[in-house]
Amino acid sequence: MMQASSRCSSGSRSVPARPSRPASVSVRCTIQEARPASTSAGAPALNGAAAAAPGAAAAAAVPPITLPRGAVPNRPILEVPDWENQYRRHTASARHGAGTPGSLSRLRLFSGTSNPTLATEVAHYLGLELGKIKCKRFADGEIYVQVQESIRGCDVFLIQPTCPPVNDHLMELLITIDACRRASARSITAVIPYYGYARADRKVQGRESIAAKLTANLITEAGADRVLAIDLHSGQCVGYFDIPVDHVYGETVILDYLASKRIATGDLVVVSPDVGGVARARAFAKKLNDAPLAIVDKRRSAHNVSEVMNLIGDVKGKVAVLVDDMIDTAGTITNAAKVLQKEGAREVYACATHAVFSPPAVERLSSGVFQEVIVTNTIPVPPENVFPQLTILSVANLLGETIWRVYNAASVQALRD
Repeated sequence: MMQASSRCSSGSRSVPARPSRPASVSVRCTIQEARPASTSAGAPALNGAAAAAPGAAAAAAVPPITLPRGAVPNRPILEVPDWENQYRRHTASARHGAGTPGSLSRLRLFSGTSNPTLATEVAHYLGLELGKIKCKRFADGEIYVQVQESIRGCDVFLIQPTCPPVNDHLMELLITIDACRRASARSITAVIPYYGYARADRKVQGRESIAAKLTANLITEAGADRVLAIDLHSGQCVGYFDIPVDHVYGETVILDYLASKRIATGDLVVVSPDVGGVARARAFAKKLNDAPLAIVDKRRSAHNVSEVMNLIGDVKGKVAVLVDDMIDTAGTITNAAKVLQKEGAREVYACATHAVFSPPAVERLSSGVFQEVIVTNTIPVPPENVFPQLTILSVANLLGETIWRVYNAASVQALRD
């Protein structure tokens, strides 16, 4: 609220002016002086002034003054001419302004530092501007976040994938959620296109942590009211949250792109690179006119190390589409592609939502075993990781439509159906 630059004086005493109304409302600050009233002899005058001397009342016939209700004698009084009509016009202008539709008046969109390009595309889809937020790091690496606009009573959506460096981006997300909660946001939705630590979703060996559950607890305790994620590593990650989770699938964007290639249905086979991704590959194949399904039997000897053992299904002379949720070091999907080529596949396409691309992923993917590698921009791909076979699709429209449906309490499942 704007501060008045003038001061109101009463005698020799200076009194600061109170904060003014919005700029469209003019405010005038005056002093109501005590005046003697027409009273009978000995009667007290208005505002506690001394009684008029006998016979002087007729000579100084001053009409009595009536102070507004609640006014304090000898204190500044805010006189706002026509304030009621001005307030109505100001409220109507804010509600039906040309820049912001009334239905979006409480929707606020903010971006962290992990993927600002995606957040900007989502804002363009919604017809909004990204909210102003300040994020910096101190010399020792601590993160400082400040929301630089009022979000009191607003529905806030924070877009921040927890991509590498995972710990920094996760901590930034938690601090930003806390800042919005302390700024009195009505609701906070953490939009996490890529959910880090999702692979630690169960105990395979003794004395292991379930980091996916721990991360969910941190996000909840920070103050998030809802989570919106794309292609979680496994379905049980949804159950780790004690708040609502809207789980959307990036396969919609990839399927549209594959449809544009007009591959004959009889020539297509969908392949799961491991047994754990069978459900994902089956759902993908169903959307491709119930294309046949093949499975690569994989054994993993250590983290980020895999060895292909067997192939289940027929791929000879067909176009094989490998489907996975993420590509990290690309060891699993590259070994699967080599087996498919060995079994007679005509072409091999790799499709994944999250392009983590940890070394030596780029070398493996660009080695010539793939006709094309199709990913989305849930994680930003730096220029040094771009190679000729790579195609990056945007999920901005999918995220924007999901945010719009969440904000308006509409069905999100209808996007997949």
